[in-house]
Amino acid sequence: MQPKELLPHLFRTEYRKIVAVLCRLFGIEHVEIAEDIVSDTFLSATENWSLKGLPDNPTAWLYTVAKNKTKNYLKRDTIFKQKLSPEIKYTTDSTGEIEIDLSTKNIADSQLAMMFTVCNPAISDESQVALTLNLLCGFGIQEITDAFLANKEVIYKRINRAKEKLKEAGIQIKQPTLNEIGSRLEIVLTTIYLLFSEGYYSISQNITLRHDLCAEAMRLNYQLIENPATNTPAVNALFALMCFHASRFEARTNDNRTMILYEDQDESLWDRDLINKGIYHLNQASTGTVITKYHLEAGIAYWHTIKEDTPEKWENILQLYNNLLILEYSPIAALNRTFALAKTNGKPAAIAEAEKLNLNSNHFYYSLLGNLYIDVDNQKALRHYQTAMELATSANDKATMQKNIEQLRKTLNNPG
Repeated sequence: MQPKELLPHLFRTEYRKIVAVLCRLFGIEHVEIAEDIVSDTFLSATENWSLKGLPDNPTAWLYTVAKNKTKNYLKRDTIFKQKLSPEIKYTTDSTGEIEIDLSTKNIADSQLAMMFTVCNPAISDESQVALTLNLLCGFGIQEITDAFLANKEVIYKRINRAKEKLKEAGIQIKQPTLNEIGSRLEIVLTTIYLLFSEGYYSISQNITLRHDLCAEAMRLNYQLIENPATNTPAVNALFALMCFHASRFEARTNDNRTMILYEDQDESLWDRDLINKGIYHLNQASTGTVITKYHLEAGIAYWHTIKEDTPEKWENILQLYNNLLILEYSPIAALNRTFALAKTNGKPAAIAEAEKLNLNSNHFYYSLLGNLYIDVDNQKALRHYQTAMELATSANDKATMQKNIEQLRKTLNNPG
């Protein structure tokens, strides 16, 4: 592999690890210095490897250069020499030599500490996701901008404001205690799920980036599973949920990147390994006495990995939705429930429930009503699909609505 091919991969996998270790070493107030040192390390790799070729162990080369650059910075920077270096020496070994520990264990510990630092209620949900992408996943400002379909300046300010708020709050980067895990794990899981959802439900045309967002969310979630203190039933349930959703990734779009509805997906494209992994972690999540929304959503996602329509499947999905709405009401969950209700109790019952929701600004609401009214009142179905297309904002959703409208018009024009 050539340097120009290997470096982007190493940047994605190693940048975040070294940043996490240095941030933990320096403190949140010096996060920019940590980022600068690591960026400079990769710049040195770009220059050196293009001239001399790849070293025998590229990752070890990066770690060695990062350590040396860190030590040189600590020696020459006055503030660090006078204020921070003594403190770092005090918390390291007795030799007085500052050691930058890039062992597998310290990297894992540092990333976990960073996760609980970034997912802090002192900053907004969207800032937590952006900062997670930046510091824990190694995404640049432009990549995050593309992911959120936002203005680059907006993302830049969002990340900087989040860093400043963490500094002002005096947040320390340290291993979370059992009490902190108990009180903050839900926030961490929410951030990870938001990150996954940004990829899975994104309206971005950048399919590669969308896959990356989901992969990063799953990687962060798995880090929690690997740590005994954070390997809880809820963590396993969320991982199972993401495995089930991600298993159908390849079947959700066609060659033109148009969304393919669940009932039209090619089951042979579903990833059976991910489905089996999801089943394993859903079983792991069944211990204990607490049922979370992730358990219920994972159960719903599991039944969707069984393509065949059976009364058992839809009855189970309906009951899971019923329990989910009791646990944590959501208009979208209520909307999705009506589809399962149609499968179990018939379309008229589902229509009556759906129309009570009055989600008049939501194109999915009208799309579902269009689906429910087919063969009940096709003219109403057509009007609902047309309203859905008017409200839809993405090209994919508009294309799906247009396809539904065309199929329905053929039925209306050829009733026989």
